[in-house]
Amino acid sequence: MRTFCMMCMLALAALPAQAEVLVKVDTTLGAFTLSLDEQKAPKTVANFLRYVDDGSYVGSIFHRVIPGFVVQGGGFDKDLERLPVYDTVDNESTNGLSNRRATIAMARTNDPDSATRQFYININDNGFLDATPNKLGYTVFGRVVEGFVTVQNISSQSTVTIPSKRMQDVPQQPIVINSISRISSQ
Repeated sequence: MRTFCMMCMLALAALPAQAEVLVKVDTTLGAFTLSLDEQKAPKTVANFLRYVDDGSYVGSIFHRVIPGFVVQGGGFDKDLERLPVYDTVDNESTNGLSNRRATIAMARTNDPDSATRQFYININDNGFLDATPNKLGYTVFGRVVEGFVTVQNISSQSTVTIPSKRMQDVPQQPIVINSISRISSQ
């Protein structure tokens, strides 16, 4: 038995380490880099990368900016028109990742399994968005590893309410994603 366990441990040690996926986001206010956690949020990361790889985040905006809370984007164009979506992704909020400062998570409706393309970045610790034993939370799937000052700058922009679109906290000047791409998949 001891020999078998030793062989299992050696086999596991020989497996390659989980690849880190880095994504660079360039906006009209600067750039930042995300590190995505494929191990803890595989479905969510695959979903996010589908939009990255097909280029459909390019030209989308940060449409919701709440200082001290979050910046949210990816779902609307400069005219505040909804962008096309793929199927929803299963909620993975019980993965052990928390809505802490500089983490990225999926936005959703009241239905826990309704996330599609909209994401948000936490400006501060927002643990109340995490899963609890009685409810699912919002799926965290990575973190900002470079350029968080850009995200903070986004969060400090002046906002307005647009009654015709039923939207609040919309930046007065559109904050556009100019480019977004994988920069590493080691």
